[in-house]
Amino acid sequence: MIIDRSRILILSLRGFIIAALVMLLVTACNPDLVYEQNRRIPGDRWSRYHIPEFEFEITDTISPHDLMINLRNTGEYPRSNLFLFISARSPGGAYTRDTLEFVLAEPSGKWKGRGFGSVWQNRFYYRQNIRFPEPGKYTVEIEQAMRIEELPGILDVGLRVERKQLN
Repeated sequence: MIIDRSRILILSLRGFIIAALVMLLVTACNPDLVYEQNRRIPGDRWSRYHIPEFEFEITDTISPHDLMINLRNTGEYPRSNLFLFISARSPGGAYTRDTLEFVLAEPSGKWKGRGFGSVWQNRFYYRQNIRFPEPGKYTVEIEQAMRIEELPGILDVGLRVERKQLN
């Protein structure tokens, strides 16, 4: 039996497109998702001077919300943890700044999160069950705080905001 390589490639590409569409539909149908955006890290090396900014609109000040940090890294990342400075500004100008540590790998060296090939994806809670005090545009900045000029192996960082259902 002769294997047609172009047919295998087309079937593989078709399967990938179908999987991507299904994932898009699943995330698009989440009524509790308020905001999600990921920012690519230039050159896959997170400079301490590159500070991604995220701006989102809040209209519901009654329901509690969860804020999460999305992170994708490769095995080139040389540490098992990652410290971040997270700054947030409300529409009225209130400002907060937090320092958080996220553990990316087990003590054994095994990466946490979901992986595909050499890329690992994690979602960490930043704040849970918070109520936004006022409607309007909120801004969050995420800065790497590892005291290293550039962190190799960091591909993306993102912010996700979800509304929790009141029971």
